[in-house]
Amino acid sequence: MVTLLLDSTQLEIVLSGAEKALSFRRGNVRIDRSTIAKVQLTDDAWTWLRGVPSPGTHVRGVIAMGTWRSAGGDDFAIIRRHRPSVVIDLSGGAEYQRIILTTRHGLALVQALNLDVGDGAPTDVVDIATGTIPVLPEPESGVAAPAKKRRPRAAPAL
Repeated sequence: MVTLLLDSTQLEIVLSGAEKALSFRRGNVRIDRSTIAKVQLTDDAWTWLRGVPSPGTHVRGVIAMGTWRSAGGDDFAIIRRHRPSVVIDLSGGAEYQRIILTTRHGLALVQALNLDVGDGAPTDVVDIATGTIPVLPEPESGVAAPAKKRRPRAAPAL
């Protein structure tokens, strides 16, 4: 799983050794924060994938990693199976038009991007989001479970 680092100027997608090999990249993906136009959460990243891998690795329904070229521009994808994902649309002079990542930290990324991150070293988006956004307390153990719905009785036969 990719690690997302965010500071006041850029978002860095830190790739593992296997992800670098499968995506045919030597380094991490760095995105200037000013080029991020929109961030969307999705349950299935495969619907967002467009074009052909060039260079990249694609095993249908299993993994898609690397650069995808299409008439709409180049996209970068790290997709694993059918898991929750984040789609980042970019504008301006960015290297890619869209970034598609399978990550369970999509909500934390959205929350962290909405916050004003101070100057300093890049920080994991989960740490940023959980450090500044309060977490709701868990319900007490004495709370009753919701009542079951009753089935309507059948009408009597005439």
